[in-house]
Amino acid sequence: MLVAKNITKSYNGLEVLKGVDLSVSEKEIVAIVGASGAGKSTLLHVLGALDNPSSGDVWLNDEKISKLTSKNLAKFRNKKIGFIFQFHNLLPEFTALENVCIPGFIAKENKSKIVSKAKVLLTTLGLESRMNHKPSELSGGEQQRVAVARSLINNPDIVFADEPSGNLDSKNAQDLHQLFFNLRDELGQTFVIVTHNTELANMADRKLEIVDGKMNS
Repeated sequence: MLVAKNITKSYNGLEVLKGVDLSVSEKEIVAIVGASGAGKSTLLHVLGALDNPSSGDVWLNDEKISKLTSKNLAKFRNKKIGFIFQFHNLLPEFTALENVCIPGFIAKENKSKIVSKAKVLLTTLGLESRMNHKPSELSGGEQQRVAVARSLINNPDIVFADEPSGNLDSKNAQDLHQLFFNLRDELGQTFVIVTHNTELANMADRKLEIVDGKMNS
């Protein structure tokens, strides 16, 4: 499903990624671990088309991401890739339901269908009574579940999560970790997760370690 070959990335002459190869299968949960500064988040941003590699190529379902124009890349990201970040990145002026719907509206999907799907996702994630609450009225765990629902609204081929439980207490972190596996089992979702959380990394189907910009499996 996802293939990356010989990915390098440099910033101002500093080489962060030094020839990373990676493949991820459909319905697989892969955890990427490593020390701070090893290049985990940089790799995730390259794989998720948020940043371009200095060299190397990334394919998602046989489509070469690096060949896409910036306009087509934005559309590709919106429709094919979901993102979950440590600090939720929810828009404070919108409700939970509205936050989840936004990627669908950007994709110009049918509004009533998007709203209906968002309600189903939020209900599935145990937030049926919190849909009309704004982020400031939600707990950290609830906000992160809203972010998970948002990442799924466009039926992405793959979801990238960057330290998704890093800002949660142990109970909410444990619940979020289990949620990923439930979504894999129930929806066939594929996840690539960067994490410092040993428990989550050990639960994954595969754990990969980045050391000094290179991948150790």
